[in-house]
Amino acid sequence: MPTISEKGKLIPASPIRKLTPYADLAKAKGIKVFHLNIGQPDIETPEVMLNAVKNIDFKVWAYTPSQGYTSYREKLATYYNNLGYNINASHILVTDGGSEALTIAMLTCFNPGDEVIIPEPFYANYSSFACLADVEVVPILSTIDTGFALPDIGEFERLINTKTKGIVICNPNNPTGYLYSKQELLALKALCLKYDLYLISDEAYREFCYDGNEFISPMHFEGIDEHVILIDTVSKRYSACGARLGCLITKNQGVLEAGLKFAQARLSPPAVAQIAAEAALDTPKSYFEKVVREYTGRRNLLVDGLNKIPGVYCPTPGGAFYVLAQLPIDDADKFCQWILESFSYEDKTVMMAPATGFYSDAMAGKQQVRLAYVLRQEDLTEALKCLEKGLAEYPGRTIC
Repeated sequence: MPTISEKGKLIPASPIRKLTPYADLAKAKGIKVFHLNIGQPDIETPEVMLNAVKNIDFKVWAYTPSQGYTSYREKLATYYNNLGYNINASHILVTDGGSEALTIAMLTCFNPGDEVIIPEPFYANYSSFACLADVEVVPILSTIDTGFALPDIGEFERLINTKTKGIVICNPNNPTGYLYSKQELLALKALCLKYDLYLISDEAYREFCYDGNEFISPMHFEGIDEHVILIDTVSKRYSACGARLGCLITKNQGVLEAGLKFAQARLSPPAVAQIAAEAALDTPKSYFEKVVREYTGRRNLLVDGLNKIPGVYCPTPGGAFYVLAQLPIDDADKFCQWILESFSYEDKTVMMAPATGFYSDAMAGKQQVRLAYVLRQEDLTEALKCLEKGLAEYPGRTIC
């Protein structure tokens, strides 16, 4: 019979979605599952965005330009310039989600066999995008002891060789929620200039920064325009994950020209999503202020609740809507399956993402899970009860 490609064998399964069959079986038994495994916000999508979809009146659902509607890119440029990015519409390539933006960036900037350094734990699909582009991910470990701060820049430098062509960061970080400081980003800037590397910055969670912490982008720095590629998406900002619309932004003309050719190969980004996203740029500031207050409360509840459970440790993240917690367990994959398959408390249980999928080393993150605080505080409280009861009963618990 025909065989599967080597790439098909190598591309990793999603740690975020792979336990879905067990959650479905639990639901079939009448058990309520609290989904903390995936970054699907329950915050309502802005009304102005939904109304734009409801009021569409075109007669032909036509192709859009490969780089995206001009009106949308011009309005996007205004949004970014209000954040101090100093760009124009020609610097923006609209994509089918942030995922396509990252894939195009890797296909454009790297040759097969090139290496890209990524601080880990990192968003699991980075490995998938690198696999598609035949790029080698070189991980650099950040640890829970430091709250997942950026490793010392000297550690980055020791990994650089003739194959090293770039660094990828996610800020604020998925899965850790860590918010990189200006000093950390300036150190990366200096490194990229010294070794002539691309710096790809995934900023999907830009709006979600807490405790008065300031968000800093490499786009804010002078003298690095040719090196920086920004990745963004409407998924998290507007609670519009299903729109599947993102963008790639750079002032590097060569990257834009090559990236557009990849965009032309897939024809065009979605029309309806662009109409909605263009309208979403009129979302009032009060919407985001309310969302940040809500996520701050959820974060505090979840982190405090986790740290009260015996044997559990969870640092307080500065952004995004995830935490990475250390649990007193033998194996995160086994535990996350067990709590869905073999446990319930008052007919409820919790779904989490094993952290093993966010590390390159199969043995790393064995006692860690990622939890997304995308549910109401009442549900988070119930989920914490389930987790505490589950840990007490789990056969592979490592402390008494």
